Amino acid sequence: MTETNRPIPADFFADWKEREALSEAMIPLIGRLYRENNVSLYMYGKSMVNRSVIELMKAHRFVRQIEQNELSEFETFPLIKALSEMNLGPAHIDIGKLTVSYQESGNGEDITEFLQREIGDDIGITRKPLPEPQDVVLYGFGRIGRLLARLLIEKTGGGDMLRLRAIVVRKGKSDDDLAKRASLLRRDSVHGAFDGTIRVLEDENILVCNGNPIQVIYANSPSEVDYTKYGINNAIVVDNTGVWRDEAGLGQHVECPGASKVILTAPGKGNIPNIVYGINHDEITPDSSIISAASCTTNAIVPVLKALNDEYGIDKGHVETVHSYTNDQNLIDNYHKGSRRGRSAALNMVLTETGAAKAVAKALPELEGKLTGNAIRVPTPNVSMAILNLQLDRETDLEALNEYMRKTALYSSLQQQIDYTISSEAVSTDFVGSRHACIFDSEATIVSGDSVVLYCWYDNEFGYSCQVVRCLEELVGVSWPMYPK
Repeated sequence: MTETNRPIPADFFADWKEREALSEAMIPLIGRLYRENNVSLYMYGKSMVNRSVIELMKAHRFVRQIEQNELSEFETFPLIKALSEMNLGPAHIDIGKLTVSYQESGNGEDITEFLQREIGDDIGITRKPLPEPQDVVLYGFGRIGRLLARLLIEKTGGGDMLRLRAIVVRKGKSDDDLAKRASLLRRDSVHGAFDGTIRVLEDENILVCNGNPIQVIYANSPSEVDYTKYGINNAIVVDNTGVWRDEAGLGQHVECPGASKVILTAPGKGNIPNIVYGINHDEITPDSSIISAASCTTNAIVPVLKALNDEYGIDKGHVETVHSYTNDQNLIDNYHKGSRRGRSAALNMVLTETGAAKAVAKALPELEGKLTGNAIRVPTPNVSMAILNLQLDRETDLEALNEYMRKTALYSSLQQQIDYTISSEAVSTDFVGSRHACIFDSEATIVSGDSVVLYCWYDNEFGYSCQVVRCLEELVGVSWPMYPK
């Protein structure tokens, strides 16, 4: 673990106020880098863009807890200020890791000189992330669709990347359909209020969200839509309905005028690539026209399984998911075509099946046939847990396994997918809004020789939506230089 030399403050209140002021001063610098230069700052993998003062301070606190150091705003602010004065090209910069690297150099080097050495290739670069903004259409506007809308609006930046241009839904029975759609986007019982403003233009069927005009198109099937009528061209359609899951069904989107590619937010059938970003996203090529972002559970377990298999090897295992109820269950007992799902979701634990264990093999072929799986739906609206009961190829101990997963979460290529908690008091609602595919609960780990039981939380709505957006960026061809390298 990294050590820094900053002493624990003698006056905690005065120290807090000074750090609070520095966090306030960071916000316009971070915002300007993002809007004008397409530079996103991170704190050990956690985004610092569009964050409040307290959220920035908590991001620093997270590092102090996980890395057991005293990294604070006093150390990071000078580097952020220096970055804001440079002419940078589009990049993702982890300011936390960069600051620690600067401290560890220990030679008293000028901060600007240090940064020029570390990211010199991108100073003065005027390239854009894409030759021109990429149009995106959301087909369906349910739980995942609305969260994707929030994310795409949040990530608009300078307008040079992904642009949410339209939402396609079936016309509701009420006369105020558009107002109701806007209200569902504006207020969410699980994820809170929309961060911004929403204006409804009834006559034009347009929602203006944080300055982004989004056309609402009413249609019963893809064949009814001509996107070019709305000035939309070469769009990527994100199908959130789950109605079509094979190549023939999803191919209807590609045939629409103005659309070129489609992403399914559910497991795909047949030969459709099931992508877990961070694991097999290299299967996405410029020629890819139809892909699936797999399921929320598959996205949650595959990164952890990949990390464990690389280090220890996995002989066999069982995956049990404790999953929040979803909209396909009944609120009270009623007929349902699925076994057990007809019973009240709010009153029962419901044993059901999951295809996640078998789906693992589509992203990690080396684990084919090694895993079984099942699921229990429980009376919570969001955040689920995957329990991995695994037999490894070699023995380990609790401390070694947890430390390996800690380093994986902080330093590996899977840092966007795996988060890490050391809290012995954490419960499911603590992870609402997590942008990771899963959160490894180190306090719950059980190890007995080569047998391990691991507990992984995941926001099955928002964390999964973040993975979908990462797939979307990959499909578009957005590529970010990462610093430190």
